[in-house]
Amino acid sequence: MLSDADRKKAADILMSAEKERKQAVQLSKTWPDITIEDSYAISTEVAKRKIAAGAKLIGHKVGLTSKAMQRSSQIDEPDYGHLLDDMMIADGAKIPHENYCRPRVEIELAFIMGKPRLQDPRRIFDTVADNGAAAGIAVGGRPVGPLDVDLRWVGGIMYKNSEIEETGVAAGVLGHPALGVAWLANKLGSHGVTLEPGHLVLAGSFTRVVFAHKGDTLHADFGPLGGIAVQFV
Repeated sequence: MLSDADRKKAADILMSAEKERKQAVQLSKTWPDITIEDSYAISTEVAKRKIAAGAKLIGHKVGLTSKAMQRSSQIDEPDYGHLLDDMMIADGAKIPHENYCRPRVEIELAFIMGKPRLQDPRRIFDTVADNGAAAGIAVGGRPVGPLDVDLRWVGGIMYKNSEIEETGVAAGVLGHPALGVAWLANKLGSHGVTLEPGHLVLAGSFTRVVFAHKGDTLHADFGPLGGIAVQFV
């Protein structure tokens, strides 16, 4: 386990990499003995610094929810990161490609919390420490109640420049995307954090990531639930 000083140094590295838009050396290479607990502590430290600077916590994201992604990362549970208001991207926005080190896009379902949830309580270390690999969020489509449709069968198609790159159904998220929210509530509860009313929760991707290059348009089509599109310029 890392010392508090090393955790703060790791947070410095990630903050600097984001500011300079340059990929940092993976923390697991600098600190081979890093643990998952260290990684979450580093992620939380970065989030606290951003909130102290004026950002607002608006929710959390769950990642690595599919069995395939877990196997590729050599873990047996998902991870999570923080969602801040300055990460929001409008549906249809033109995004400067240089705003990100190496942008990649996923499609997933988002849940809005209606009431408090409190449960008792590219190695994975690098992903967790770097806010669960979350840097921006675009939300759109047609909102529905969680019981209005069978969320397991919500499909998603990811287009890049009008060509289909990825497809999937939401059951790929732990068997049901709402289980991603339940996992998050339990995990946050073990760290003394509560999901608040109005918070946004990204339940986890059910497709592989699609890398975005300058000039690419990414369009996520959720069928009856609508779609979202952004362009990197």
